[in-house]
Amino acid sequence: MKSKNSPEDPSEKDKEIRPQPGPQEAFLSSPADIIIFGGSAGGGKSWVLLLEPLRNIDTKGFTSTIFRRTYPQIMNEGGLWSTSQEIYPYAGGSPREADLRWKFKNGNSIKFSHLEYEKSKLEYQGSQICYIGFDELTHFSETMFFYLLSRNRSTCGVKPYMRATCNPDPDSWVAEFIAWWINQETGYPIPERSGVIRYFVRHMDRIYWADSEAELWDQVKNLMPEEDFHPQSFTFIAAKLDDNPALTTKDPGYRGRLMALPLVERERLLGGNWKIRHTAGTMFRMEWFHFIDRSEVPFRSLNESEPDIYVIPENSRKIRGKMRLVRWWDTAATEPSPENKDPDWTAGVLMGELEGKFYILDLVHVQKSPGDVEDLMAATAELDGKSVEIGMEVEPGSAGKREAERFRRTIFSGYTFHAERSSGDKVTRAKPFSSAVQHGLVYVVRAPWNNEYLSDLVNFPNPKYHDDCVDASSASNDYLTRKGPNKTRGISALVRTR
Repeated sequence: MKSKNSPEDPSEKDKEIRPQPGPQEAFLSSPADIIIFGGSAGGGKSWVLLLEPLRNIDTKGFTSTIFRRTYPQIMNEGGLWSTSQEIYPYAGGSPREADLRWKFKNGNSIKFSHLEYEKSKLEYQGSQICYIGFDELTHFSETMFFYLLSRNRSTCGVKPYMRATCNPDPDSWVAEFIAWWINQETGYPIPERSGVIRYFVRHMDRIYWADSEAELWDQVKNLMPEEDFHPQSFTFIAAKLDDNPALTTKDPGYRGRLMALPLVERERLLGGNWKIRHTAGTMFRMEWFHFIDRSEVPFRSLNESEPDIYVIPENSRKIRGKMRLVRWWDTAATEPSPENKDPDWTAGVLMGELEGKFYILDLVHVQKSPGDVEDLMAATAELDGKSVEIGMEVEPGSAGKREAERFRRTIFSGYTFHAERSSGDKVTRAKPFSSAVQHGLVYVVRAPWNNEYLSDLVNFPNPKYHDDCVDASSASNDYLTRKGPNKTRGISALVRTR
C-alpha cells in the first residue's frame, strides 16, 4: 500500500506498507468468508487485522468494525489504537479518539469497539457491517461470534467477510472450531492444512463441516430446506514469531521474553500449542528447585560497620543489600473428622528475597480448629520476630475486612501486617512463582517439611491434592516481587526446621 496522504515528515512520503511473505500474505489474499489467523505470539496478528479493511476503504458505503473484548485492551500501548496510528495515516485516515474511529475522505470509516459483557452484542441489533474483525477471538464467547456473524451484511457490493486473530487456548470454543487444522495429539497446527478452505453451516446449534459446498449439502439436505442453506467458507492460518522478521529485527529481545515464560505459556505463545494445559507437572517440577543447607542461605556479615553486607556461602561472595522476608498465611480452620477426613490445611510459608532469588525458609502446615490456628499464628509470629512481615488473604466482603482488622489489632499487633484480596484464579496467581521456579530462581532449605511442601506444588493443579502451600507461596512471591526493601536486620535465627 502506497501512501495517499502521508504524515508531514517528508521522509515518510514514499513509505510502503505491505504484508510479509508467508502467513501474512496468505491471510490478506485468501477468499474465505471467515479466517482465523495466528495461534502464537509475534506473528503480526493485529497488524494484518488492521491492514485488511484498507483493500475496500475506497468503496462507497463500505463499513468495518474491529472488536476487542474491553476498552482498555483497545487503548493499551501496542494495542489496536496505537498500532492503527502506524498504518491508517498513510491511507488518508484521520483519527477520532473520542469514538474510536478513523475517518476517510470518501466518508467511510473504520471503527473499534468492545463487547465487555454478553449483553453488549445486542447493541448491534439491526447493524450492517461488511467487515468484522475480532482481535483475540478466544476472549469472546461463541454466542458473541455467531450473533455478530448475523450482523455481517452489506449493500455496498463487497461480499461481507470476517477476520479474527487469537493465541491458543485449549478451553476456548475456538479450539474445537479449528480442530481440523490442529494435530489433536501434539496440539500444534498441521502445516499442510494451514490456509486450506473448508465449508460449514450451523443448524440447531450444531456445526456441520465439509470440504465443499456440495458435500456439505449432502450432509444436511434432510435437516433443512434448501433456502435455509447458506454455507460459510472458512480457514485457519497459522503464524508464529519466525514468520514475522520485521518484529524480531525491531525487537530482538522479544523471543527471550517469550522464552522466560512458564512452560505452558511458552508452549502456547511461542510454540502455538493448542492442547497443553496447566496440569500436574507443568507448573512445578522437582528438578526445577534448588535445595540448599541452612549454612548456604545468605547471611548477614558480623562486621557491624557494614550492616547491609550479606555473604553468599556457596562462593563466599559478599553483596550489599537487605534480604526481604515475609510469612504469608493461607488459612483454614477445620480439624479432620469422620465426616471430613481431609479438610483444607493452614499453610504459612516464610520466604526471603535477595538479588532476585527467592528462598523458602520455613513452612507451617496444619489441620486445626480456629482457636488452635490463631494460637499457632501468634506463636509463629513471635518466633519469626518483628523484622518479618506478615501477609494474609482477605476474604471478599465486609466480613473479610473485619476479620483482617481483628487480626491486626490482636495476634499481629506490633507486627507489619498486610491483608490483601487475591485477584484471578489460583493458576493465574501461581504463574509468576512457577516462572521463577522454572528459571532456577527458587531455593528450598532442606528440612523435614520439604516432602509435604513439594507434594502440594508438583501436583498442582489437581483437585485430588491440596493447594494451600501453592497459594501461600504464590502470594509471598508476588508480595516480595512488587514491594520495596524492608528493614530486615538479619535472618540467621529464622532458618530452622520443624
